Amino acid sequence: MELNKRTVLWIVFAISLIVLWNNWMVANGKQSLFSPAPPTAQVAQQQANPNDVPAAPQAGAAAVPGTPGAAVPAAPAAPASQRITITTDVVKVDIDTLGGVIKRLELLQFADEIDKTRNKVLFNVGGNNTYLGQTGLVGSTPAGVMPNHTTPFVARPGVRTLGADGTVQLVMDAEQGGVRLTKTFTFRKGDYTIGVRHDVTNLTAAPVQPSLYLQLQHDGNKPPTDSWFMPSYTGPTMYTEEDKYQKLAFEDIEDGSVRHSTKANNGWIAISQHFFVSAFIPADKAPRDIFTKKIATNLYAIGTVQPLGTVAPGATVSNDSRLYSGPQDEKTLETIAPGLDLVKDYGMLTIIAKPIFWVMDHLHSLLGNWGWTIVALTVLIKLAFFPLSAAGYRSMAKMRVVTPKMQAIRERFKNDPQKMQQATMELYKSEKINPLGGCLPILVQMPVFFALYWVLQSSVEMRGAPWILWIDDLTQPDPYFILPVIYAVSMYITTKLNPQPTDPVQAKMMLFMPLAFSVIFFFFPSGLVLYWVVNNILSIAQQWVITKKFEEGKAK
Repeated sequence: MELNKRTVLWIVFAISLIVLWNNWMVANGKQSLFSPAPPTAQVAQQQANPNDVPAAPQAGAAAVPGTPGAAVPAAPAAPASQRITITTDVVKVDIDTLGGVIKRLELLQFADEIDKTRNKVLFNVGGNNTYLGQTGLVGSTPAGVMPNHTTPFVARPGVRTLGADGTVQLVMDAEQGGVRLTKTFTFRKGDYTIGVRHDVTNLTAAPVQPSLYLQLQHDGNKPPTDSWFMPSYTGPTMYTEEDKYQKLAFEDIEDGSVRHSTKANNGWIAISQHFFVSAFIPADKAPRDIFTKKIATNLYAIGTVQPLGTVAPGATVSNDSRLYSGPQDEKTLETIAPGLDLVKDYGMLTIIAKPIFWVMDHLHSLLGNWGWTIVALTVLIKLAFFPLSAAGYRSMAKMRVVTPKMQAIRERFKNDPQKMQQATMELYKSEKINPLGGCLPILVQMPVFFALYWVLQSSVEMRGAPWILWIDDLTQPDPYFILPVIYAVSMYITTKLNPQPTDPVQAKMMLFMPLAFSVIFFFFPSGLVLYWVVNNILSIAQQWVITKKFEEGKAK
């Protein structure tokens, strides 16, 4: 049994060395050992590309640019582009008159992960990054292609900041192919949801059958803050009542292996990323097609195409949809659309992580500080597992008492491992010791530990949340490594309280492991290390009391 323990320790030690080497490589700008080289990003052109207009959903629809059989017109001179900036108390949005495309969206209440002096930006075009919100019409008339996100729009004059009623609107018009498209963007105070209204007027003498598309474009790059210890998901997501939440991958879109719902009359499509999401929410109970596609090298799209029916000459049809672009705040997302809160992804431990966050949310409403909330949560978890932990510590106390006997067995049968193992098991049986009992205090904590890791990774509520003094963001590593050092000290004390291994090599390894794991904790979120430090301190107190009482009882 001691040989098996030693093997496990060596495996853990080897993995720790590999992980530390990988993080040193990443910290020095080298490629991670655990991920392939990132694709070379192709910067999206500032001018809209007509080949990224979606195809019409209905059979027999007129061809549009970028679809098989379309008659590609000669490229006209690029029209002038003007950005209209709308500012509220929570967002600052740039909308391009060329196509009515959302080109930039800045979150005024959230700092950037890397440069804390700047605000977090979602939609943007620049450098290696492309993130756009596009809408338009699919279809054509004898007069030409209907307005889409490549068509020049004219912005109506008006205020560009919140009015006395807490709203501001931007109205844009375009005429093309005998059809007038009016886009109306409505912004509200304190709201990350943008109303997106499309009014389609038929200016021709014959009926037309337009389809409306809502599309999000994004590059396939990983965020610069990703690391092996703190990975995050960035990619297309969607939800329908029939197939529920679906998380897709740019890599699957690239190689054509992506599988998802393609038709629905409900739900939403989105681009999800660490702590934030942008989701188009079409009108409910309206049939639509759902698509994903590769636009260009390292550039992808997810969207919907919704038929608007037949529009008679001179008539107007209207469609209301919404765009949410903001934090993955669970309570807010639940109120916007069914299933939208699922973008806050807790991973495989959702069944544990979601109740943990529910408890933390209620504790935070009382304490007002997420750091003290983690401390309080640790105390509650320790109380919940107290009987199980106590049983494990009593087993470890028994092991401490019989350690001299185990050492004697080791010396007596040092040349006969089989008899040594047999004698050891007989000792365990006579002393009523469960050799695995000492593992229980750690094993029962592991699911909670990993679930809390995902809570910290997923909860924008804790992003940038301070605790005390030097801890100014519980979702980021401790900047001065103080908590990992305290963890190492607490683990050293715990090791001394545990039964000492009879194998000298194993004993040295047990003393070295706290140091190795504390170094690994240099890269973990400080909130997670805080949980483990408080847990260790409480465990030390509990183990010391139980061990002392047991030894005193044995002395009598």
